[in-house]
Amino acid sequence: MKIERSDGITPSEKYLKKFCDRAFLSLWGYSGIYRDQKQGEKGDGKELCDLLVVFENHTIIFSDKYIEFPNSGNIQLDWSRWYRRAVRDSAKQIFGAERWIKSFPNRLFIDRECTQSFPIEFPDFTKAIFHRIVITHGVAEKCRKYFNGGTGSLFLDNSILGNAHFQGNPQPFVIGQVEPDKGYVHIFDDTTLDIVLGKLDTVIDFVEYLSKKENFFANSNIGVIAAGEEDLLAYYYRNLNANGKHDFVLPKENLNFISLEEGFWENFVQSNQFKAQLEADRVSYSWDALIETFNKNILEDTQHYAYPKGIGNQEKTVRFLAREPRTQRRLLAKSLLELLENTPKDNFALRVASPFADGDPYFIFMLFPHYEGLDQEEYRTLRRNVLYSYCLVTKLKFPDAEDIVGFATDSGTGVLRSEDLIYYDGRNWTDEDKENAEYFSNEHGLLKTVREFRTREYEFPIKKSKKRKRHHSKN
Repeated sequence: MKIERSDGITPSEKYLKKFCDRAFLSLWGYSGIYRDQKQGEKGDGKELCDLLVVFENHTIIFSDKYIEFPNSGNIQLDWSRWYRRAVRDSAKQIFGAERWIKSFPNRLFIDRECTQSFPIEFPDFTKAIFHRIVITHGVAEKCRKYFNGGTGSLFLDNSILGNAHFQGNPQPFVIGQVEPDKGYVHIFDDTTLDIVLGKLDTVIDFVEYLSKKENFFANSNIGVIAAGEEDLLAYYYRNLNANGKHDFVLPKENLNFISLEEGFWENFVQSNQFKAQLEADRVSYSWDALIETFNKNILEDTQHYAYPKGIGNQEKTVRFLAREPRTQRRLLAKSLLELLENTPKDNFALRVASPFADGDPYFIFMLFPHYEGLDQEEYRTLRRNVLYSYCLVTKLKFPDAEDIVGFATDSGTGVLRSEDLIYYDGRNWTDEDKENAEYFSNEHGLLKTVREFRTREYEFPIKKSKKRKRHHSKN
């Protein structure tokens, strides 16, 4: 069934969708989610949230609002009124959406008429991680004026809790924890929306930041003040934890308070490391384009071959491509493009890329030439069968392989291209599969001779202290 995605209604909703499509890609994010709470089975559904993203165990709920900032002359009063409408009420909508999703996951729709069900399966709610994001508009100019300059982003202070944002003696343009008893709510404004979604433009990079920020800002005993979300993001990018992952690492001194002054982000984006990273990442967007090729066919129901059928089954396979963070996409894209550029259209080529880390899949890249006498249907069937055979032999050669993703396309550059993507679950390895794999290897030479080589990819290319490794095998 073809899936008709909404582009949003208001200009700000359309803008948010554009950013989310870039970061989360088209299959996992949907604007305008509705619940089927109709009166007497008549009328339209009621809007649940402005945008919803579901990817593996992560569910991201967005509320996007433009509320004009008041101008009574009393800045604390104006702030209190604006906060209640723009932030508190939006947070209430998000918490209500979360309750509905957990209670009625099968009563969500992507159209107001409630005819198209939300197409992505929700995770087990005992393992699900919810991220709540309020997008606010209409405050940047007033914020800059109040602070006599700056970027216009809201100040962050995790000591401000709940109603203290607008009662008593509130601090204008300062955000803490909106509803600490219910769960953390991220507040992005006109300034920080572009920065955060522009930098964290894969779903994995984004949710890792959200999760670590929630733990640092809301679940620790450390007092945190930051001049803006962008400065918090720069601090995150400048620090690595013991596992070599970006994190909010505290100085070695035993501190109970940390303050990030304005300028962290500006200094970061002006650094040579950041500029080199942007340049190196260019190639990685060809990986995004490959994912969107499959997403487009899934959403439009135009796959050449889909088994097992259903968007849920197809989504799980493409998800392996989309779960790769930006730096790893860079390395995967380089590997695939190099294979394409060095393989003439009449030659066969294959490369097996081993996992970056435990839990990551094995990727098979196969370039398949057009053999004389085969029509397109016969060619695609043969190519798909050969790709499946290589999945079996990969499991034979690498017994630790649990998730194996095979990608096949035409050999050569500048050709009319088609793509196949298949998934093999190595946990279901049977005696018959092993027997078939041994036959393909011994009788047809699949992966009979393996040449291993190593390559290295730096997230920040001119900074050599941290590296990412990848093993490759080539037939």
